[in-house]
Amino acid sequence: MATSLFKLDGRIAIVTGASRGIGAATAHLLAEQGAHVVLASRKADDLEKVRDEIVKAGGKADVIAAHGGISEDLQHLVAATVKRHGRLDILVNNAATNPHFGPVAETPMAMVDKTVQVNLRGYFELSSLAARQMKDNGGGAIVNVASVNGLKPGRGQGIYSITKAAVINMTQAFAKECAAWKVRVNAVLPGLTDTRFASALVKNDAILKSALEQIPLGRVAQPREIAPAVLYLASDAASYVTGTTLVVDGGMIGCGGL
Repeated sequence: MATSLFKLDGRIAIVTGASRGIGAATAHLLAEQGAHVVLASRKADDLEKVRDEIVKAGGKADVIAAHGGISEDLQHLVAATVKRHGRLDILVNNAATNPHFGPVAETPMAMVDKTVQVNLRGYFELSSLAARQMKDNGGGAIVNVASVNGLKPGRGQGIYSITKAAVINMTQAFAKECAAWKVRVNAVLPGLTDTRFASALVKNDAILKSALEQIPLGRVAQPREIAPAVLYLASDAASYVTGTTLVVDGGMIGCGGL
């Protein structure tokens, strides 16, 4: 019975930013548990490899190209998913950008706009679209991939951290108001993870050394170690969980780091 709580047979899931990193790892895991996963990212070519890997492993997946900062793309993503599959049960908001690494007061406004557009506005719009579809189908689950930087801002990552803090609050707002629709909304907060997105940190020896000193487990996470937290919150195992944040950071926040 406990194992069956994590099964997603027959459910339709959208995963954004699914071409690599946490998004790809999450898509693989949801598909392993029986979900039909709609892979979304800016470029279809980047998603097709992930789709082929999932299908080869016996899972179900298809591809819809969508830019996380463009309204028309997000509207098409949800509409096309429902047209193809008749419903939407799970949304994983994972696509994000961090174009500026440096002093927060020196952040170009163009980069502020881009970061807010993708990391916050995109999450908000896609959550709104998905929640309304889920309401019509009797409920569902939304999981936002935020960051530990949303709790304590990372040095040199000011605007990124600010948007992730907003995602945490947004998660709680949607959870409170969408509960009556049987739509659960939660967030996963990864710590430092070995992805291309975090390469500026992971591949800088001085920054990496400083970061590892604050992580009790003493290492960087792999994307596959973040994906199970998303699965939990998307599954029936978390049927009484909404409005929460699940930190997955090797103990950094809980043990006083960052």
